[in-house]
Amino acid sequence: MLVLGCALVWVTWSVMSQQSVRDGIATAETVTNYATATVPTDSFVLPENLDQTQKDAVATATSGFGERLVELRLWALDGSLIYSSADHTETGFPDGDRLDLVTTGGEPSARVITDVRGSGTSSEGGTERHVLDVYVPVHAGDVVDPDPSREDSDVIGAAEVMLDHTAAGAALAEAVRTLALVVALGLLALWMVLFRTVWTASRRLQATALENARLALLDSLTGLPNRRMLAERMRRTILEAEETGSRVGLMLLDIDRFKDINDSLGHDRGDELLEQVAERLRGALRDDDVVARLGGDEFAILLPDVRSVANAERLARRVRGLFVPPFMLGELPLHVDTSVGVACLPDHATDPSSLMRTADVAMYAAKHHRTGVSVYSADEDDSSPARLVLLGDLHRALTPAPGAPRELRMHYQPKIELATGRTVGLEALMRWVHPTRGVLPPTTFIPLAEQSGLIHDVTRYALTECVTQLAAWRAEGRATPVAVNLSAHDVTTVAVVDLIESLLEEHTVPADLLEVEITETALVADPSRVVPVLERLGALGIRVAIDDFGIGNTSISQLRDLPVDELKIDRLFVADLGVDGREGSEVVVQAMVDLAHSFDLRVVAEGVEDEPTAVILRRLGVDQAQGFLYSQAVPADDLRLTPSVPRPRRDRAGTRGGVAVAGSRPATTRHTRPPRSPGTDDTNG
Repeated sequence: MLVLGCALVWVTWSVMSQQSVRDGIATAETVTNYATATVPTDSFVLPENLDQTQKDAVATATSGFGERLVELRLWALDGSLIYSSADHTETGFPDGDRLDLVTTGGEPSARVITDVRGSGTSSEGGTERHVLDVYVPVHAGDVVDPDPSREDSDVIGAAEVMLDHTAAGAALAEAVRTLALVVALGLLALWMVLFRTVWTASRRLQATALENARLALLDSLTGLPNRRMLAERMRRTILEAEETGSRVGLMLLDIDRFKDINDSLGHDRGDELLEQVAERLRGALRDDDVVARLGGDEFAILLPDVRSVANAERLARRVRGLFVPPFMLGELPLHVDTSVGVACLPDHATDPSSLMRTADVAMYAAKHHRTGVSVYSADEDDSSPARLVLLGDLHRALTPAPGAPRELRMHYQPKIELATGRTVGLEALMRWVHPTRGVLPPTTFIPLAEQSGLIHDVTRYALTECVTQLAAWRAEGRATPVAVNLSAHDVTTVAVVDLIESLLEEHTVPADLLEVEITETALVADPSRVVPVLERLGALGIRVAIDDFGIGNTSISQLRDLPVDELKIDRLFVADLGVDGREGSEVVVQAMVDLAHSFDLRVVAEGVEDEPTAVILRRLGVDQAQGFLYSQAVPADDLRLTPSVPRPRRDRAGTRGGVAVAGSRPATTRHTRPPRSPGTDDTNG
């Protein structure tokens, strides 16, 4: 802006100076016209001084210009001085270069010079004034010329007109000063406006940047640090801990059934609860501890310096105690339960990422086992890197390359009719022949498939293999029913019914050769979605069995109305039958048998491993049994099956048939079972 202002003043000064000089030249030309009107041509052609009469005539002609005319000189072409209005002339010689320029070019030449008036030099008290010295060409037509043959355009000399330029220069200087002041004030005002605009915009941008930075590091709802800020604090804290040899703890806290709170009370109340939770956590911990919200209803508490894992667990229990008093949502008191996972570095992890992961594993273990607080244990870690590698291998096993050996293979375990000892059915169990890890049971990979969403692909694979095998046996004249376990993820959608129907139709296999087994807990977890699927299976003529019966919460009224044909007593009760002092187990099993038979359901005992147990089951009225006493699960080629015809299923009022789907028992229901002897196998293998 300063350069712009200087340039503007300089350009204006230059234009005004040139205009002032042009005005002076015009005045000088006028003076020349008046002065030379009475001067004869011969005075220029034959240079000679004017006589007194001529001088008086010139003086009279130029007297009208007053004091502005400082001096007038007439020069011949050869530089001779013809006339001077001054009393004396300091020099009798013109400016030769300018005289030549004017006489040859025919255009005036002007120059501003400094003149000193008074006695002495300006430094000694004289007065300076500016003089515009103009050389004007004198043409033959400007003078009295007795020679008519001479062209009027001929230059016969020059007039040197010196005009007082002091006033014009002062006016120019004043104008320039005024302009400079106006420009300076204008630019200053403009600068102030621009400065304020830029300053305001800068402050606004800075405030926005700070707000964005704050939002990037803080949770917008609770004001707690978010996951990004927690990760940075964890990184710094762990670096400091490595230098000092201290221990770093991390707690992950999750509100149990928070989705139900949102669904029943609304998201506004849910947000209010989260704010109150954050306030309680913030006010109850040490100054060095960091409380962060990771998202949803999940919070993290970083313990920069914890003495031991046990101490971290005690802190976690104290944190959980903060949730004992109810939260007031408006006028509604709400009691909230939490699950807290604890992990420490270097005990359970070596870096921030693994510390976060192990604490997350511990939190979900606490939620699953309903213990409230759980410290990380490798036995509970279902998300280790090795399992991720196994998940990739499972993807490959489900889509084998052409010509490659099948890694997922179906094995079959016979079901024995206790009254006759005949094989009346089979249960299909999946085995994974891993190229590097050997034979893997379903308990190794089925939970992984359920967590990752691959369970539907596993189910499709198992159903396809079983129906294909049934078609092959039927072509050989053998017709033994095969039961396939369905995951809880499969029986909540009718897509599995469409799959079974298309497979049976494609391989021309009768529906009564296929059975399905679902766990009791999967059945009662969401009956509104499961029962319609079972009814459609029954409409196709497929039997349905309740697996692991006795460990769920099925009521008698539910059992009466369920579209099932068979109950399978969980091996937990069967194993107790052969233990001394467990007469109570016989009473429980007898009750199950009587209940099932009252509803016209078959009863199957699984996990039978010795003859005394089989004798007791036969006495109690159990219809069928399976277990290592009879056979373990073996490949189809190793089965010794005789041609037979499948038994007709029981007819009972309201009974529905059911189709068997899915490769292995679902892992959604987990319970504690007593130790079994080496080599035992449950129905899922």
